[in-house]
Order: sequence, then structure tokens, then C-alpha cells
Amino acid sequence: MTGLLETPYGTQDFLPKEAAAKRAIEQKIFALFASFGYEEVVTPTMEYLETLTTSNGRAQEPHLFKMFDRNNRTLALRHEMTTPIARLAVSRLKDSPMPLKLSYNTNVFRFRTNQPGRQCEFYQAGVELLGISNAFADAEIIALAAQALNVAGLEDFKICLGQVEFAGGLMENLSPDVQAEIKSAIERHDIVALKNLPVDDSLKKIPTLQGDKEILSEAQAIADNDRSRRALDNLTEIYRLLEIYGVADKITFDLGLIRDFEYYTGMVFEAYSHGVGYSLAGGGRYDNMLKDFGAACSATGFALGIERILDARKFQDVAEDLSVKDFYLSYAAGHEDAAIKKAAELRAAGKVVEVSLIPQTKADAEKFCAEKNCSELIYLA
Repeated sequence: MTGLLETPYGTQDFLPKEAAAKRAIEQKIFALFASFGYEEVVTPTMEYLETLTTSNGRAQEPHLFKMFDRNNRTLALRHEMTTPIARLAVSRLKDSPMPLKLSYNTNVFRFRTNQPGRQCEFYQAGVELLGISNAFADAEIIALAAQALNVAGLEDFKICLGQVEFAGGLMENLSPDVQAEIKSAIERHDIVALKNLPVDDSLKKIPTLQGDKEILSEAQAIADNDRSRRALDNLTEIYRLLEIYGVADKITFDLGLIRDFEYYTGMVFEAYSHGVGYSLAGGGRYDNMLKDFGAACSATGFALGIERILDARKFQDVAEDLSVKDFYLSYAAGHEDAAIKKAAELRAAGKVVEVSLIPQTKADAEKFCAEKNCSELIYLA
């Protein structure tokens, strides 16, 4: 009998106050997305396995929840939203004018160890900007991420900004095997392993290139190829634009931040907040992904972790956005009809009204008004 009352591994319930706080944050974030011109799309909870495992998605296959349809084709629950949106853009929006500015707010699924910030079902809100490949588009994405965290109630956060092409340029003349070892060491932040590799000292410095915009000047000193120099020029221009957006104070550079070399093609970023040991948001430029669906197209975007933002709000003691009802409407026996009419009148005027479902004394009504989180009591007698 106990099992009937448990939630599946890696999932959770949201109680009324928790759900209200979650929804309030999502609504603010989505309103911000819309103010930048991003339009919502909704994709199926499940996709064909081959859709989700194109290119970079192959590495995620062990973490997917899979099932079979009646034709014995393998399906999987979506593990992120960029891939379904890429499919949608190529199949259903291929004749739409560019750029495409799309947003989403939904649940995604990955099988993984259940620990703080990592669940099997979790909620994401994000945007994808398709069809433009320049620093202006990247700056809009980063500024939008910063403003989204701000409207969610967070002030104490930093966005770590990197560029995968910087490291890519420094490695471009090395063998694929050596490149793989370097990438693995950088992704794991394993400085010891990196120092033990028989490679140039400039590559060993990559994980140490962290800090404010002066780091870009330090990086210029070891950028001995056009590819790396272009990456630094890109970051310099993005930062200049972020100063205009008014969010540059939230930016710190980390040239050892590469996320996924096989997926990202330019700038990458992650957002972190005081007291939370995992990223709140992440994204970057991924210009090669849509060609897997038969239509090469530049793209950039990011995703926010809703539960992670809720966790960060708790650490920063952000007051919850509790939904308060305007009226609790109660009545003495015989006044049921009047109660229905009065409630309808108030709701037509835009008020939130909870009506008692049974006659009450005024004392009981006052008690319920407080318990139901209503601002004012209306009692008909």
C-alpha cells in the first residue's frame, strides 16, 4: 500500500503554494521572452528515438526514457527542447521568414542520479534564435538570460561566458586522439591531467583564463592562429553589446568553459548563483545542429532550470510570490442563490472569489477566510 503513495524515482509533487510560486516565475519569464519577440511553440512529450539521437544526442541515449509504439518503433521522452525545436523548424516552419525567434516552457526527462539540481523530470524555459550568426544575436540571447534570472527574483548571480573556438584554434593542428584527451581534461576541469599531456603550455593555460574582461587581453597573448583570435574578437564584441544592455556587471569570462565541443560552435555560457552548486541556465551557439535535419541553419539559444531557480530563490531569501484571493464569500443557510450571483458579479469585475460550498456561521467564515489566503470576507446573512 505504501508504494501507491510514492512518486517515481527522480520526480516530485508541487503543492499549491509551491505550484503557485513556480507558475508566477514562469509567467514573468515568458512575458519577458514575448517582449523580445519570441513566440511560444509546443512539441510532443515524446519523439522518435532517431530524432532525439541525431548528432550530439547519441551521447544522451543511455539517459533517455524509451518505449515502443504499436508499429514497434522506438519512442523516447524528450530530454531537452533544442532538438524537437530544430525538427519543428525544419519540417513545419521551413518557409517562415528568418530569423525565427521561438520560446518554450515545459517538462523534460533524463534518467540520472537523483541529487540536488538533478532530477529525472524537470522543468525548463528557454528560447532558440535561428537564422542569424553574429555577435548581436548572441548578445541578445545572453542579455535575455540575465534579465530572465532578474525577473525571476534573483540579483546575486553571474554568467560565465566562453568561446569554444578559442580552444579549438589552439588545438587544430593536433591529432584527433590528442584533441580528445585535451577536451576531456578541460571538460572535467582536470588541470593535473592537462598538465601531464605532451602539449604546448598555451593549451595548459586554458582552464586558468577566468575573470573579468582583462582576461581577453591575456588570452590574446597566446592566440597564435586566426581561429582563436576571431573567437576573442567575438567575445569582445558580445561584451561591448552587453554593456549597452546593462548586464555586463553580471558577466565573467571562462575560456575553459566549453560545454560540448561536438555540439557548440561559438560562444557558450552558464549562469550560477550564490549558495547553489549547479548552473541555473546554460546555452550557446550551435550552428551545425540543424544540418542533421537536412537544412543547415545558424542557431543560438539557452534554457533555464525552473526548479533550480526556485532553489536559488530560497538561498537568497527571495519572498515567495504567493497568490492571494480577493474575497472569501460565505453565507448563512438560505442565501445560497444570492452567494452564486454575488460571486459571478465580482468575477465579472476581475476579482478572484472563493465561495463556501456549505452555509457557515460568520465566525467559521472568518476562520476559513484566513486559512484560504483570502484578503477579505463577504458574508451574506
